[in-house]
Amino acid sequence: MDCCNISHQIDIPEGVKKVVLTGNPNVGKSIFFNSFTGIYVDVSNFPGTTLDISSGKFKDYIIIDTPGVYGVSSFNDEEIVARDAIASADIVVNVVDAVHLERDLFLTQQVIDMDIPTIVAINMMDEAEKKGLKIDIDKLSNELGVPVIPTIAPKGQGLEEVKNSLHLAKIGNSSIKLTEELEDLTEKSTNKAEAVLIMEGDPHVSAKNNIGDIDYRDKIYLDRRERVNNIINKIVTETTDSISFGTKLGRLMLKPITGIPMLLVALYLLYEFVGVFIAQTVVDFTEGFIFADTYEPFIRGIISNLVSETSFIGQLLIGEFGVLTMSITYTFGLLLPLVIGFYLFLSILEDSGYLPRIAALVDRLLTSIGLNGRAVIPMILGFGCVTMATVTTRLLGSKRERIIAVFLLGLAIPCSAQIGVIVGLIAPLGSKYLIIYALSIFIVYVLSGTVLNKILPGESTDLLIDLPPLRMPRISNVLKKTYIKSISFIKEAGPIFVIGAIIITVLQYSGILTFIQNAVKPITVGWLGLPKEAATAFIMGIVRRDFGAAGLSSLAMTANQTIVALVTITLFVPCIAAMLIMLKERTKTESVAIWVSSWIIAFVTGGILYRILEFIA
Repeated sequence: MDCCNISHQIDIPEGVKKVVLTGNPNVGKSIFFNSFTGIYVDVSNFPGTTLDISSGKFKDYIIIDTPGVYGVSSFNDEEIVARDAIASADIVVNVVDAVHLERDLFLTQQVIDMDIPTIVAINMMDEAEKKGLKIDIDKLSNELGVPVIPTIAPKGQGLEEVKNSLHLAKIGNSSIKLTEELEDLTEKSTNKAEAVLIMEGDPHVSAKNNIGDIDYRDKIYLDRRERVNNIINKIVTETTDSISFGTKLGRLMLKPITGIPMLLVALYLLYEFVGVFIAQTVVDFTEGFIFADTYEPFIRGIISNLVSETSFIGQLLIGEFGVLTMSITYTFGLLLPLVIGFYLFLSILEDSGYLPRIAALVDRLLTSIGLNGRAVIPMILGFGCVTMATVTTRLLGSKRERIIAVFLLGLAIPCSAQIGVIVGLIAPLGSKYLIIYALSIFIVYVLSGTVLNKILPGESTDLLIDLPPLRMPRISNVLKKTYIKSISFIKEAGPIFVIGAIIITVLQYSGILTFIQNAVKPITVGWLGLPKEAATAFIMGIVRRDFGAAGLSSLAMTANQTIVALVTITLFVPCIAAMLIMLKERTKTESVAIWVSSWIIAFVTGGILYRILEFIA
């Protein structure tokens, strides 16, 4: 099927004008379609419910509804359907959300740039008023060059005016500055709308017109965004009248002077819930009583009747690192409670509207290390489990951001289980050593991110994120999200633990594990100043990060040695499950580079810290 053509889907009589309804997801567009045509279309809060093109008749017009999209492009099915309808439209009625004009007007300007007669319906004006936003409708109309009509669709306000104003649709003021290139492509393509899409690098439209790949997208998008920002500055003012408490609280969350203390309180609650209650109380019961004390003796009793426990098969199945013992206990006794607890807390933050505000608050800080505010999500997740946090780096916008995030997660973010052990070891030493530990990890985190930001090619993406209104989380939504994400994680990580158990069992049974322990003694004793037995803790840290930290608790060490050991083992390579997930998420070359760099940074930092502490002691 040819792109930019909907004739194969809708029977349109000759001479009848096509009116296409378009807008971002959840702007109330379906209500407009119902009003125009009288045909019922399900009004839903979830994007994608109008993926199929719906059409109806209004007077001498054919009204065509499109899926909610953020731009006219071909990145997914919704955008392809919307693109084809918009490019072939005689008139576009663009519905925008008055509360999110800065976001929605980008699509508006793109449609105007395509030289299509347009009417803009600004919906949810009542919500904007509640949030203290005053919009100058006349000035907005002059800036865009098209009619702009305020509406409150659920109450029916403004709908009749929109319906009766179709004949007033106009071609607006373009934001495209590459005028010569646009004119040249317009002559070679079907129309100006397709010429714009070709300039923005749409491969389907280029192929249709037998034009080679042309990509001015970054330039055009930058100019379009700059124009939208300028328009917003001119037409939107904030007042203090009628601002709800939720709106005021949401704004305070974005200001560093008030937002940072709020974030610290949220992180403290997160730590208390996941790091203390789940990691200690709940996991003590699930891992200790249910699996270690009940399940493991039961399964060992069954398997030992079939094979000798000391044989290779016995060790592989029910040994210290057995597939049916360690991997099952870790997956369901240790990880599953942590995963459920963390995703439960995260779902509350997300459903309440606070999580996007955290991302916006820390955006400037993370930009300095090559990330943007969205990276705060995997970073927070990392304090629960680096393995599942590594999977969530998929949400980041570029390859270089994902590399930086995965590296920092594996290097400087201790998981909740490890944090529990570390806090237990530092607590008797006093606040001085807690500060030394935290400061050491923070410095390494910032320096590593800064260096990666300098040496990796390309640029990181900007933070483009909606700030939904603050609201009380819906229990059903929170539980559903927690369930879906927890099941997904177990499916991802479960097989990895089985692989890890097999690898470690082979190393132990063959004697390679003992050889490695002896080989690293010169580093642990000579460079780090630790007891030679600390080598075993580092080896165990590869299997499980908290095992490595816990292995230090039985050693007789000074306060300085304890801090050196804890800083080193925190920066040391992540557990084997996280390493294998990294291998799955990144290339082999990138994964090996991350692992080797972690070893080097951990031991270099530990040795330097040991000498600094010895010097100032």
